[in-house]
Amino acid sequence: MELTKAVLDCMQTLRRQLREEQAVDIRLSQPDAILSMLNACAESHRDATRELGEHLSILTGVRLKPAVLSEEELVRKYTQYAGPLRG
Repeated sequence: MELTKAVLDCMQTLRRQLREEQAVDIRLSQPDAILSMLNACAESHRDATRELGEHLSILTGVRLKPAVLSEEELVRKYTQYAGPLRG
């Protein structure tokens, strides 16, 4: 993967935000820096940080695997009340 100016700028911005928000120190020279940043962004409570993570993902083509839900979470997800019943 090629590290372009846009990728490096996004990574630097994310690095600052993640250090401030989560006290996570990710060095750009780390071999797994992009994955570490994307994982930290996925756990973020700020919309701006998650959006920057999405932007970095698009720029680099690196995607995180979707979280695997437990059986209990799946049951809760698919048995929620979704509106008026019609019958």
